[in-house]
Amino acid sequence: MAGQSWKPCDITAQDIGAAATTEALINHLDALGAELDDLLVREKALVFRGFGVRPEELDGVFDRLLPRRLAYVNGNSPRTKVGSNLYTSTEYPSEFTISMHNEMSYATSWPSRLAFYCQIAAETGGATPLVDAALWLESLDPEVREAFAGGVRYTQNLHGGQGLGKSWQDTFETQDRAAVDDYLSTAGAEWTWRKDGSLHVEQPRPSTTRHPVTGTEVWFNQSDQWHPAALGDDTAKALAQILPPGELPQYVTFADGSTIPDEYVIQVRDRGLENAVDVDWRAGDVMVFDNLLVAHGRRSFTGSRRVLVAMTD
Repeated sequence: MAGQSWKPCDITAQDIGAAATTEALINHLDALGAELDDLLVREKALVFRGFGVRPEELDGVFDRLLPRRLAYVNGNSPRTKVGSNLYTSTEYPSEFTISMHNEMSYATSWPSRLAFYCQIAAETGGATPLVDAALWLESLDPEVREAFAGGVRYTQNLHGGQGLGKSWQDTFETQDRAAVDDYLSTAGAEWTWRKDGSLHVEQPRPSTTRHPVTGTEVWFNQSDQWHPAALGDDTAKALAQILPPGELPQYVTFADGSTIPDEYVIQVRDRGLENAVDVDWRAGDVMVFDNLLVAHGRRSFTGSRRVLVAMTD
């Protein structure tokens, strides 16, 4: 597949002439200093293998990789906060594959960099696929790229404590409506508080963006994940019987409000996965990647799997 022309850069203790310890990895990252930024732009993703990082040692590593760790505010995925702006990776059932996406590309601000840590590797499967976001854009048919050129409009319906999907309290990590208002105002969103305590949010966003260093144009939206057609025929039909599209927990149209054809979002989803390169996990592995240059997902798995994630601006 075309995606195999690029792959993440694996770094082992042998590669850097150091002991296979967390201390050695931290020393290596300290020695890199600002060169880490250049290395990450050049390689797009780095995987540190064989250093045996333990959970209690993770902060020391992530502090070097993610200088300003962010809270997952306005995140749409189900996660559990387990430390200082440290979260579980998306908590979807293990039998499902999570399609490719750039983290929080639906928002007006997003993390520039993500880091993953494998605490427990799955018995089978469970790889994190990565795709070059420029290649993803290039892989789409001209008709699809042209249709998305005007951008997209995201809709969120966030319940107030009980309902389908995430609550606004979990999404924004607050119980304070005024804090949510401030956030959405700064983001340039359109929103309405409803009588039942739920929150309706709409936000137009571009479908692509350019990397601030390289200038590369990349596919940068989550239209396939927000569109019911990409959930599968049975799921989409079941949801359609419960709610109209605009009342689903999340929904997406073109920026002008017109419907995105099912076949477009299916192509987007499938081309991303087809061009992806799998990163297989071993306990203690750490990965960091540029969130604009690379999109990520998750393969289905069996057994226990625990991968933690943090992000920086």
